[in-house]
Amino acid sequence: MSRILIIEDEQDLAGLVEYNLRAAGFETETANTGAGGMAKARAQPPDLVLLDLMLPDIAGGEVLRMLKQDPELRKTAVIIVSAKGQESDRVQGLELGADDYVVKPFSVRELLLRVKAVLRRSDAEEGPAAVLSAGDISLDTSRHQVRVKGEEIVLTALEFRLLRTLLERSDRVQTREVLLSDVWGIQAEIHTRTVDTHIKRLREKLGPAGDIIETVRGVGYKLSPQQ
Repeated sequence: MSRILIIEDEQDLAGLVEYNLRAAGFETETANTGAGGMAKARAQPPDLVLLDLMLPDIAGGEVLRMLKQDPELRKTAVIIVSAKGQESDRVQGLELGADDYVVKPFSVRELLLRVKAVLRRSDAEEGPAAVLSAGDISLDTSRHQVRVKGEEIVLTALEFRLLRTLLERSDRVQTREVLLSDVWGIQAEIHTRTVDTHIKRLREKLGPAGDIIETVRGVGYKLSPQQ
């Protein structure tokens, strides 16, 4: 049974979401502040967090950063649930490491579908253990660990998924649209520049080893081991 933490200060909405998640078979817990949510997440790491951006104490974006910087929580999936629905807000949330973004007001049925999709994607990543490598980069799927020349590099869940996808499809061009679909999965429509932003950050974290991620102008990206 997957465990979901709801960090939402609107108690009526939190109660509605919790009721429907429990009816769908999930174990749930709620917090109405960012600090309270982090305390509960650290006490018992959830499989997924539903995170409001406008919290009374800590901004939701800061809560997301803390989740992704905590070694025990960085693999936890996060879906932002917010009334801030501009494309720039959605792109920023995804760039911070969220797995999906749902705009208020929303359909409970749609939210459940997105929760299940994100958890399915997380389960798929826990498949057969494998070590993927190219150049100086080594990615261990079972440990969710990336190393460059033996030194561990800390990536967000999305950055890890993006690198894994490129490694698995080495020497094959991946369009931005394909990467949005396969790496980000079901989400609100967003501009493909979020892919470019993630590629840039991934290259920066990988250092010189990131040069093997090649830009194919007007198309997308490919990982070229011989680069």
